[in-house]
Amino acid sequence: MNAWDILRTLQLDLPEVPRALFFLLFFLLSLLVGRYTPGIVWLLMRRFAPSQGVSLYGNLIQPIRGRVRWAGTLLLVSLSMVWLEEDYEGLHGFFMPFIDLATIVSVAWLISGLFRQGVRIYGIDLLKRLGREVDELLLVVETLANVTIGFIAVLTFAQSQQFNLVGLVASLGISGFAIAFAAQKILEQLLSTIVLYLDRPFIPGEYIRLADGQLGRVESIGLRSTKIRTSAKSTLFIVPNSNLISMEIENVTRAKKVMVLLYLDFLKKRLDEQEAALVKQVIKQYTDSVFGVDPGSTRIAFTEDGTRNGAATYRQARVTFFILGSGDNSTELRKRLLELANENIATKLRSYGIEFAMQEPTVYVESPVTI
Repeated sequence: MNAWDILRTLQLDLPEVPRALFFLLFFLLSLLVGRYTPGIVWLLMRRFAPSQGVSLYGNLIQPIRGRVRWAGTLLLVSLSMVWLEEDYEGLHGFFMPFIDLATIVSVAWLISGLFRQGVRIYGIDLLKRLGREVDELLLVVETLANVTIGFIAVLTFAQSQQFNLVGLVASLGISGFAIAFAAQKILEQLLSTIVLYLDRPFIPGEYIRLADGQLGRVESIGLRSTKIRTSAKSTLFIVPNSNLISMEIENVTRAKKVMVLLYLDFLKKRLDEQEAALVKQVIKQYTDSVFGVDPGSTRIAFTEDGTRNGAATYRQARVTFFILGSGDNSTELRKRLLELANENIATKLRSYGIEFAMQEPTVYVESPVTI
């Protein structure tokens, strides 16, 4: 037996008392007891969860005790309306839709507040424990939760009043199509934002380059759009999230730039100026052709070792260039390609009568990408 059946039973047990008096009595009790709903919740939490009740109440209920008070009061008022259902059917039918609407809205408002408190207190703590950065993702989660809660509230109210929402939207005709189209665009933006947060091609604070060549720093990822501060003019560039998920984006910050140092010792003879120029040409040719080597980054410096016929001679060459990669696997692949390029360089120089030995190990130094 539910509460409604119990109340109806009480009405039958006391037929001599006007039901309007019972309604007035229960209505006043609802207003009185509803004010102390947060206190009642606190007592129940301490009774059934003595170890965590105080902490849960302080984190979840205390900041939104006003919502708890409103929801508790309206729920009790809704229950007290049963006393008007039979003898005052017209009055009951007039006020009940408004009370149902207020009750459903207050309960939805309360659930939304509880979810927000839970996310901002326990969600932030969970993200920190997982080592994730706390950003606008929590705002997106809150918004999606509020949309879901609101949708359920609308369905609940329509069900209580026996509304046919599908028929109502269909009867709107062109207006219904306009509403559906607007809802589709809003849903598209929300889904695009979810995709950005799940895939995480970039996060706030990183530098990205868009398909049109625009370079900027991501300032924030909002519910509808992403704000990018351009590096040249320092203007704010706002791009819809639905465009970003279908756009080719270069994440400059996540690029890994490794500086490579190679030392070549010439064995049989010291090189003159012409031979040094030939060595420089061959090395640049083969390093620039390696996939992943930053084009134009190759630098070659020679160490002098006396003179020959009044001209300087060289006994060693130091080669520096940069390998670009987005991860450890891609960097290792480029290193392997570089080893093959070294073999080609050695073969080519031997064909000119120049032999060298490469010092081991080759030095790899990670370096940030210059913006």
